[in-house]
Order: sequence, then C-alpha cells, then structure tokens
Amino acid sequence: MRLHTGEKPHTCEHCNKGFSQASYLKRHVRTHTGESNMATGAGPHLTQWQYSRRTHRCSHCDKEFPFKSNLDRHLLTHTGERPYICGECGKRCSQLGDLRKHMVTHTDERPYQCDECGERFSRLSILKDHMTTHTSEKPYRCQECSKQFSRLSYVKRHMRLHTGKKPYQCQECGRQVSRLCDLKVHMRTHTGEKPYKCAHCNKCFSQSTNLKVHMRTHKGELPYRCEKCSKQFTTLSNLKRHIRAHTGERPYKCKTCSKQSSNSSYLKKHMRTHTGEKPHECEVCYKKFSERSSLKRHMKTHIGGSSSVPV
Repeated sequence: MRLHTGEKPHTCEHCNKGFSQASYLKRHVRTHTGESNMATGAGPHLTQWQYSRRTHRCSHCDKEFPFKSNLDRHLLTHTGERPYICGECGKRCSQLGDLRKHMVTHTDERPYQCDECGERFSRLSILKDHMTTHTSEKPYRCQECSKQFSRLSYVKRHMRLHTGKKPYQCQECGRQVSRLCDLKVHMRTHTGEKPYKCAHCNKCFSQSTNLKVHMRTHKGELPYRCEKCSKQFTTLSNLKRHIRAHTGERPYKCKTCSKQSSNSSYLKKHMRTHTGEKPHECEVCYKKFSERSSLKRHMKTHIGGSSSVPV
C-alpha cells in the first residue's frame, strides 16, 4: 500500500532520508557506515560478501570500508575539510548528512520524545543516548580497566586513552587529538569562535562546559568542598589544585632547572625566565612583560594610578 500512499516510515538517522521498507533503509545505511558486527565481524548493515571486500583502509586510523566512497567520506573527519555549508548560519560540515541534521536546529523540529521525562529531540540517535540517563544501563566494558559505557562507540573512543592513538589532526598547527569533538573544540582556538553565550552577562565561551562552570558564578554554586578545611570551589580542577596546598605535592617540574610547582600555570610563568618570552604588551608604549600583573602595574604609569588592562 505504501507504493500508493507514498508513506516512508523508516528514516535514516544519518541524513533523515525516508524509506518505505526497513530492508531499503538497511541497504542505504551501508553508504554511511562500515562498523563491525558483534557476532560475525561484519558491519551491522553489511553482508558477509561486502565485509570480505572491505579493501579500502584509512591510513590514519586503520578503519576499513567496503567502498571507496565510504573511505572518502570518512577521511574528511581526519583532514578537517568541511565542504557542506549551512545557508542559514554559515556553519560548515564534513558530511552532507551532518548538514541535514544541523538544518533541523533552524526549524526547531523535535519529533522524538522521551517517554520518561517528556524531553524532545531532533534525532532518534540523540533520544537513544538520552534514554541511558534514565536506565543507567552500561553494558559495554573496557577490557583494559573495566570501565563501563552505555554505547559501544564510547568504548572505542575510550580505548584510545590506553593505546595513545590520536587519529584526528589539526590542519592549522598539526596538533593531534583522540576525538573528533576535541578537534572541533581545538579549531575554535584558530577561528576565535565562541558560540556559547551567558544569558546573564553576555560573556562568550568556546566550550559548553566552560559556560556551565561560569554560570556557577551567577548562581553562587560551589559544589566541590575540601575535606581538610571545608573551602568550596566551582570546579574540580580548582579543588585539586587547592588540595596540593595541604599535601605539599608539586607535580609540575621545570626541565631546565628542576624547579617544581603545584600549578601548571605557575610553571608556564617560570619557564619564561628561561625563554625570555614576554607575551603581555602595553598598548600605549608597546613595552612587553612576562607576567600580566607586571603589565597592570606598568599601565598605572600611563593613566595616573588605575589600570585599564581588562581582567
């Protein structure tokens, strides 16, 4: 009957294309994925014949694909090339399917709803990830450290911490990272993009996690408490740094003179005494300083006692 009605209830999670039969969808998904099957080693949507012909190997991460077109699409995740551009906001994507998924953010269409809490999502895959927050189910275990995960892809990503593999490389500076999301965040250091804005003070951030931490300054939240002195902090990293004041631990060591520090930022400042680096420049007379505090003191000589250096 769907031939007459045009109904296509089976939707591709990668590009939102619709199909009248599940078998057609499975066949289509092969154009997107070449992941391995738990039972046979073949891809979840690949036949045994197709799996045996997985002759196209990625030179960056050794992942194999049955068709060169699959490999070509996959390589974009390593090169950082993003040929598909959103006509609404100019955002660039490496895959056409990613662009189609992004376009949903402009329509506010969220057809997938969680039965537990009612929250709605633009894609079925996001809803499935969300559902694990209700079930706490983590069926996939790391063979190295026994840490458990809700999805197989999370285990694969986690394994790079053990293997040290960093398949994603920045084309601007050559830095390599283990996750594609880390590469996207890193690229913002080159582009200056800060898409996350505070609704209270309009301060912008390059990462959503940094915005979340910043919001605690408005809400007065200090969720991390020192067990020694009860002092509270907005972030776990700040608490860890503080604890070193109690333990005396100094894990950061200068390779030139062996001086040790409890804080990585202190070590960076110290290293400038060896390198002669002076990254802080006066905008009035162009004199340079190794520390920001020295620049602030210097600025008072220009403006009669108050510093104009932004905090």
